[in-house]
Amino acid sequence: MGTHAQGKKTRRRGRRRFVDYPRAGRSGVRRWLPSWRQLLGTTGLLAIAVATLFVCVYVSVDIPDENAAARREANVYYWSDGSQMVSTGAVNRQNVELNQIAPSAVAAVIAAENETFYEDAGVSLTGLARAAVNMARGRETQGGSTITQQYVKNTYLSQDQTVTRKVKEFVIALKVDRKKSKGEILKGYLNTSWFGRGANGIEAAARAYYGIPAKELNPSQGAMLAAMLKGADLYDPAVSAANHERARQRWAWILDRQVAVGLMTEKERAKYRTFPEPRSRSRSTSLGGQTGYLVDVANRYLKQQTGLTDEDLAHGGHEIHTTFDKSKVRRLERAVRRVVARDLDPKKRSADRHVQVGAASVRPSDGALVALYGGPDATTHFTNNADTSGVPVGSAFKPFVLAAALQHGVSGHEAAAGGVAPVRDRAAGAVRSVLADSRYEADGVLRRAGGEPDPDRPTLREALASGGNATYVRLGKDVGQDMVRRTAVAAGLLRQSMARLEPTFSIGTSTPSAIRMATAYGTFADDGLRRDPYSVTKVVRNGETLPGLTPPSARRALDPQVAQEVADALRSAGRRLGVDVAAGRTGDQDRLRSAWFTGFSKDLSTAVTLFRLRPGTPQLLPLSGVAGKKSERGNVLPPRIWKEYEG
Repeated sequence: MGTHAQGKKTRRRGRRRFVDYPRAGRSGVRRWLPSWRQLLGTTGLLAIAVATLFVCVYVSVDIPDENAAARREANVYYWSDGSQMVSTGAVNRQNVELNQIAPSAVAAVIAAENETFYEDAGVSLTGLARAAVNMARGRETQGGSTITQQYVKNTYLSQDQTVTRKVKEFVIALKVDRKKSKGEILKGYLNTSWFGRGANGIEAAARAYYGIPAKELNPSQGAMLAAMLKGADLYDPAVSAANHERARQRWAWILDRQVAVGLMTEKERAKYRTFPEPRSRSRSTSLGGQTGYLVDVANRYLKQQTGLTDEDLAHGGHEIHTTFDKSKVRRLERAVRRVVARDLDPKKRSADRHVQVGAASVRPSDGALVALYGGPDATTHFTNNADTSGVPVGSAFKPFVLAAALQHGVSGHEAAAGGVAPVRDRAAGAVRSVLADSRYEADGVLRRAGGEPDPDRPTLREALASGGNATYVRLGKDVGQDMVRRTAVAAGLLRQSMARLEPTFSIGTSTPSAIRMATAYGTFADDGLRRDPYSVTKVVRNGETLPGLTPPSARRALDPQVAQEVADALRSAGRRLGVDVAAGRTGDQDRLRSAWFTGFSKDLSTAVTLFRLRPGTPQLLPLSGVAGKKSERGNVLPPRIWKEYEG
């Protein structure tokens, strides 16, 4: 029995285990130390497991659709001088092609962020390992990503700092690198990266920091923008002295790095020893003040001319170049504010409450809308007073009656002394020509100048300057109110703003906007050529210019001598009002609830309107008592605004 038991023990001791661990035949610490075979086997198994897991993940993770933020772009509006007016939309971005970015700026980004970009497979194993270690330590996972990985994060994933997101980034980057060209990836990265100052993408950044497009960046400026990719909150030099020093050091390192990796020569590097100071930190995306009115006018013009819809504009990505002159817009706003602050006292006079002003300036030579005042603030006063209807124009309409008379003659009377032969027959009777110095005689006949002047009977010129409502009511009847309306529309007023053809039609019951009044007076200034107002010169999207934005062509509205005679009569009116310019305004005899002044020179035609309107009510309030007893029911204010603006 003893021998049998001993043999059984020996056989049990000699049987080999599948995994000899702890190691048999060893004692102490050596029992727990794995052999080289065990180490090699374990490493191999782990590698197989990792590879299997990676294959599973690689197969299961597809390239997702671009996230909404990556697709959204801003619409950027520019002043007439090319400087940025405002960027609208949730994201300030304008996507550009690689050939629209300075090559030196591209080189700076590659040297700073991923010098092996053109050779690598789009991923960094060390970056992924670092992310896992940092996550284990409770730190952020960011750091060590390639340009491709950063592009994937910007375009396809969230900005969450987790290992899961990092693994997805890694896998998608591998697939993107195989699917897209390096050029496509680089373009996408440069268009989606955050540069600070509200700028997504290098085009927006170039304008935010240097006021120029990305294609005009020099190597020094490009290196400075590349430094912002490390974190604009810490590197924007305008934020603090510490930021400035960090930015300067990073900028210098990036230039040196370009030399080290062969993207810049030593000779070129030597040119850039002075830090390229960006402009002060100022980027307004607000639609407050006049900006909202300007954008509104530009958008409406765009939709009319190009067929763009509100949805198209909401998608963004449009570079919209306007006709608005920055200095004139600001000067006009300043003029309105000064006159209103000086002459109105709402706390003292109830008549000064709810007073509103609208104004617009048009260039007669081409119809460009260069300035407007739409109200105190587009974010609180939504109606654009420069482009609204419903405000009767009063005696400022009389020049169109005079123009119709000079252009088409008058009818309804037999030819009188000083008249000329009829130029054609009209249903109402014979047609005779008149002049601005013609006057109605006691017999009710309109005669051309001649003989002794009658001080009690003003000429058409004199009646245009002051009073004369009865004269122009009669003149409108003799010319034909329909002919007056046609003349006003031909000059530039809109047909839908014309009032009913009643006896008072000729003295301004129509309700044109300030923009259209400035346009129509510009027809007198330009010898009878009518040019419709326009506010956008060019729109670019995805590097292509949209069609349909050629400035409106000129159309003959009046004979040159007719326009010149009306302009001369308006200059006489202007001199009586104390301005050396052709001008027309509402008069003391008008019984309308508005005050107007429109004046023009060869270079600029500006209309100013003033009225009272309580928010939420459609009816205009009376102007009696506005600005005090001597204000002629507010009529003195528009000329003051005009002179403040033009002076």
